[in-house]
This record gives sequence, structure tokens and C-alpha cells, in this order.
Amino acid sequence: MPPIARAGAIRTDHESAEPLDPPEADDDSVESGEEKLRSGIQSIEVGFRLLEVLTGEPRAMMLRDLAQRAGMSPAKAHRYLVSFLRLGVVAQDPLSGRYELGGFALQMGLARLARVDGVKLARIALAEMRDRLDLTVGIAVWGNQGPTMVHWMESSHPAKASLKLGDVMPLLSSATGLLFAAYLPSSKTAAMLERELADSRRSSQTGGPRTREEAERVLAQVRQHEAARVEGMLLPTIHAFCMPVFDSTGELALGLVALGHEGVFDIRWGGEIDTALRECAQKLSYELGYSAAPRNDAA
Repeated sequence: MPPIARAGAIRTDHESAEPLDPPEADDDSVESGEEKLRSGIQSIEVGFRLLEVLTGEPRAMMLRDLAQRAGMSPAKAHRYLVSFLRLGVVAQDPLSGRYELGGFALQMGLARLARVDGVKLARIALAEMRDRLDLTVGIAVWGNQGPTMVHWMESSHPAKASLKLGDVMPLLSSATGLLFAAYLPSSKTAAMLERELADSRRSSQTGGPRTREEAERVLAQVRQHEAARVEGMLLPTIHAFCMPVFDSTGELALGLVALGHEGVFDIRWGGEIDTALRECAQKLSYELGYSAAPRNDAA
């Protein structure tokens, strides 16, 4: 717990002179038993709206703007901010009076990140999606040899794919490989990419990129869709999606895979599988601390 600040050290904004809102009823006085357990403490939930606004805003905020975004009067917001300031959850610039997340909020975030296990969270999320949509799903991470499958869950009608845990996926002929090739630094993927391009040029089979320029066009499409998909490229009649999960630094942490047979697997962009897997990946990215809109310190 951060040191408790003295009330006199907190700057009072002129907006706080407004008449105070009537105090909210204490849940303990009107509820009991299971109702009280379900309802929680309303004042905490109300005050948390201020923290949500500050978390999503890249700049420190004036009281009136913060209150408006949180859907409350400046006087009411000020009362919550006084407590948040004392606890170190919120900080206030002594010159401008603007509010920002405080040091204790940072410590809370770092503690969460230190405890979070992305693969464990992904396994739980994918199990729910597998059961709901009856899909074959998996998780891939970047290993010493390339994109590596580390978890696999089959549907009630398994795809006839000879994949197993520990398999390293090709960069240019699998949805998993395309995703990692598109989002990882080229320093990690360049050697593997050149080997596959050389093998492709020697092969009589067609369909995949054969030059670096062709590969870059394919990878640009992956970044444009923010996902990779293949239709029978690595395994005939097997379609697949792979969605990116990012960590708090914006780096690719893992890929979520879904695959199935042609004719029963919805391979459309914006289709049921694309939408469900994308939402799952975005939620996991959030859990890992990723923000699509980078914060900055500009006033």
C-alpha cells in the first residue's frame, strides 16, 4: 500500500465548489444475504468509471472532462478522486491540476503482468470456444526452430491433420507461419524465410510465394486483415485461421489457430469462426496488457 497523502496536499479544483450530490445509499442498510453478495459495493463500481476513463485516455485530464467522460458531475468525481489520490491510484499535476493514473496503479499493473500466463489463459479461452463451435483449435508460440504448436484440442469431428505438439510450422504455407512471419521482426524470420523460398523455387508445386517480393505481398495482406488464413495450402482440403495475441509491449506473444475440413469450415473473413477467434485473441491481448492505442505523456 502506498503512503497515505495528507488531505491538505491535494489541490482543490474550482469545479469542486458545486453542490455535492446526495450520498449513495449504503448497500448494507437495504440488502442482506445473497442479494448483498450479488450487488457488491456500488460506490466502488461508480468510482472505477473514473479509472477506466484515465486508462483509456493517452493524456492527463482536467476534472470537468474526466467527470463528463465518466458520466458524473465534477463535484461527485472530485470526491472519488480525493480518495484515489490518497491511495496513490491517481496522481494530479500540481500546476495544471490535471489527473493521471498514479504510481500504485502502475504497481498493480506490473503485478498482474508478472502473474499472467498467456498460454494458460489461451487454453481456457479456446476450450470454451472449441465446445461452443465444435472446432479443432490450437496455440502456437515462436520456438528455437520457428512457429511451434504447444497446445491442441480437437473437435468432435477431428480434422485429418497429422499435427502434434511440438511440430514446427512452415512460414509460407501455413496460417500459423504466415502470422509469425508477418508480425515478428525480420531478424528472427529471415533465415527460415529464405530457406523456404529456395525450396519453393526448386519445387514443381505451385500456390505459395516463390520470391521475396511475392512473400512480402502475402505478409502485407496478413497485416491488413490482422490475421492469417490458408485454404488447403499445407494440407489438401484443410482450411485454417491464425489470430495474433499481443503482449504489453506490443510484441506477438502467441497465435490462436482454428482449422477444419473444406465444406464444413467457415473460411470467410467476417464469418462465424473468424469473428469468434478474433474476439478471443483481442480479449487475451487485453489480458496480457496490450493496448492498440499507445499511451504518451503529452499534456
